[in-house]
Amino acid sequence: METVPLSPFKVVIDGIKEAGGDADKFCFQCGKCDTVCPWNRVRKFFLRRMINQAKLGVVPFESEDIWLCATCRNCVQQCPRGVEIIDVVRAMRRLLVPDGVVPASIPNLRSVMTSYASVGNPWGQEPADRANWAKDLSVKEFTEGTETLYFPCCYPSYDPRLRKVSAATATLFNGAGVDFGILGPKEVCCGESVRKAGNEDLFKRLARENIKTFIETGVKKIVASSPHCFHTFKNEYPEFKVNFEVLHTTQVLFRLMTEGKLKLTKEYGKKVTYHDPCYLGRHNGVYDEPREVLKKVPGLKLVEMPESREDSLCCGMGGGRVWMETAKGERFSDLRLEQAIGVGAEVLVTSCPYCIAQFEDSRLTLKNSEAIEIKDITEVLQEVI
Repeated sequence: METVPLSPFKVVIDGIKEAGGDADKFCFQCGKCDTVCPWNRVRKFFLRRMINQAKLGVVPFESEDIWLCATCRNCVQQCPRGVEIIDVVRAMRRLLVPDGVVPASIPNLRSVMTSYASVGNPWGQEPADRANWAKDLSVKEFTEGTETLYFPCCYPSYDPRLRKVSAATATLFNGAGVDFGILGPKEVCCGESVRKAGNEDLFKRLARENIKTFIETGVKKIVASSPHCFHTFKNEYPEFKVNFEVLHTTQVLFRLMTEGKLKLTKEYGKKVTYHDPCYLGRHNGVYDEPREVLKKVPGLKLVEMPESREDSLCCGMGGGRVWMETAKGERFSDLRLEQAIGVGAEVLVTSCPYCIAQFEDSRLTLKNSEAIEIKDITEVLQEVI
């Protein structure tokens, strides 16, 4: 990996501070972060050492360790000093990605960043195709006066597997009489994974482009399928002096079912376990609504995995790692599927496109890939309305 000159060390220390990583000064090296980090289940990852190196300005930027953090927030949640470790990691990555130049050792991330910069999505797909998933679904374009903007995310807009999630969501919203619309080619990626991977300038560019579009079209309320979009619109876009009402689809579905607007007419006679996505759970505290939705499904039996809610095991795709390679045998998602099968679940349900994509990949590595299904919560509801 390319290296950054570390002499004098003060330049690095000041750079980390200026990039938002000043929280490293509160770390007193207790090692709690290392004990709860999921990476240490599959390989050695000394997060404590990396934080200490950041304090001293001797960060080994040539090491792959700086790219491992999936920003699951378990370390922050467990830290006795409340150190915002994710901010420190992001600050170090920002020093390594000056002007958006990603190290050559991560070629896939390089190409993804180029696609984001050129067409606003990670795969280089045509913006005009962003709303193709909505064809024949009676989904209107968002215009001023529409109550809710539905923001699917790049994955449910372009990926063949995840398009089923956006289609299911639209079907449910239509059935419940929700006044919603989409922006399609007018929107771009929310920029969350871009920012976590260190490219602050590109994040700001994407954010400003979306905000301009939202304001010009009269958006006031946004519903997102992805917890990453939900988190970014809710917690990071306010940095640009805007304030939209932001909800995740599970929160809306819970309200619709509670108000009797979403009628379930069929049974779902399967044993289900729910996986808490990091950016919906630990980052934003949404644990109950998805479970309450599932409990209202006739015939569905909900069972919990050993690590759930605040202790949920990360799928491994946050922090920009969705665009990086993970070595065979080092996927947290493999461990998660073992937990789901271990409690007798026939279906692993979640509410995050990144998680679904990763679990589907891990499912294919099972000796019996039919042992468990992977579903978004909207796909389950679509089967019983």
